[in-house]
Amino acid sequence: MTLEPHVKRIAIAVVLGSIMSVLSTTIVNVALETLSVKLDSPLDDVQWVVTSYMLALAAVIPVSGWAVNRFGARRLYVLSLILFTAGSALCGFAWNLETLIGARVLQGLAGGLLVPIGQMVLVRAAGPGNMARVMSAIGVPIILAPVFGPTLGGLLVEHISWQAIFFVNVPVGIVAAVAALRLLPRDEIAGAGEKLDAIGLALVATGLVGITYGLAESGTTGSMTAAAVLVPALTGVALVATFVVRALHIPNPLLDVRLYANKAFASASVTTFALGAVLFGGMVLMPLYFQLVRGEDAVTTGLLLMPQGIGAALAMALSGRVTERLGGGLTSVLGASVMIVATLPFVLIDEATPLTLLAAAMVVRGFGIGMSMMPAMTAAYATLEPEAIKDATPQLNVLQRVGGSIGTAILTVVLQKGFTSSAPAVMAGSFAHTFGWVIGIGAVALLPTIMLAVIERRRVTEREPELVLA
Repeated sequence: MTLEPHVKRIAIAVVLGSIMSVLSTTIVNVALETLSVKLDSPLDDVQWVVTSYMLALAAVIPVSGWAVNRFGARRLYVLSLILFTAGSALCGFAWNLETLIGARVLQGLAGGLLVPIGQMVLVRAAGPGNMARVMSAIGVPIILAPVFGPTLGGLLVEHISWQAIFFVNVPVGIVAAVAALRLLPRDEIAGAGEKLDAIGLALVATGLVGITYGLAESGTTGSMTAAAVLVPALTGVALVATFVVRALHIPNPLLDVRLYANKAFASASVTTFALGAVLFGGMVLMPLYFQLVRGEDAVTTGLLLMPQGIGAALAMALSGRVTERLGGGLTSVLGASVMIVATLPFVLIDEATPLTLLAAAMVVRGFGIGMSMMPAMTAAYATLEPEAIKDATPQLNVLQRVGGSIGTAILTVVLQKGFTSSAPAVMAGSFAHTFGWVIGIGAVALLPTIMLAVIERRRVTEREPELVLA
């Protein structure tokens, strides 16, 4: 089944905006040392260029569903693109660390709305019949940006300047805003909708910021049990739990957590969370391995990461068709299984492992990740009524982001504890040990995909007699 022309046009506008938002999460990582020198600031302080963006994303995503109802998806999407582009320009013009961090907060607030709003518009336009193909399009920036972000960042920093990693968003943002104005459907109702659940927003936004901040601090402290990690993270968990309990007892909560009573949606949500940890957490390891153990520069490291992007791109091209044939659950099972098997060679990694072997394994691993992430989200959306999409989309995006933060925190701490010496052989051994944890997280992701496949198969079996009677 091919996408209708109007759905393809919407997909172009949505993918352009999503690429900017997700790319800005990873493109800055390779420039932190350069920023430390150019802005005359310690690396611990410069890390806030990344952390502030992540915190702003976490804070704003939950409000996206209500905001779409209140202001209209097209209007809000275009406004977010304009603010994100302005924030990018301000980042490039920043004259010290404080102004850069402030501009990154603006970027994050706007970028946090781009992905969920774009998904809402596209999923609604596509309808149930085109869900698999549409989710493949949405998955392009989610899967590929973490791979190609460091490559692009390294090239820009080395050959132009650190400002270029922010200025590159300006022309893309202008094109995306014009495309959104021309291609997105006009808002039918803007200004209507229920009253904002301000208490719920305060609880969940503050809670998610606390969790994200605490996990980010674990990379600085090198421990998951340090007070700087536990206090904000546990406070955040408590606030989110309070939000959930309250949402179950009021008529119009900010997010409808009752969706998790749907077993298929719940299974897909756990899968999205765990795969977020595998994808974004695993992305931390290979760049560090190439730089610390093999002594490669930022540009070469980015190029060495490309095989995983190639594998993911192949999966994106196929996942829609495979999902239509097998269902999102079974496709996710196959993808997660391939990902786990392809990670096994990295458990044996050392300081002299042939780069050709690593490249081959990364292609297969990227294929597995690409074949598991979006089919699971497809299965989640396929079980919901259209009016539930505004609640489901921000929740799935939050789970993916928090999963990525948790995965990154855990794997960073495990890796650092193994660095008992700066000898390449010792560091390589720590990487091998940490990839064992990646396989463990992958196994956690595999379990709910199996449950999702069983639920989907059961639903198909239940429908068959109805179709025969009809």
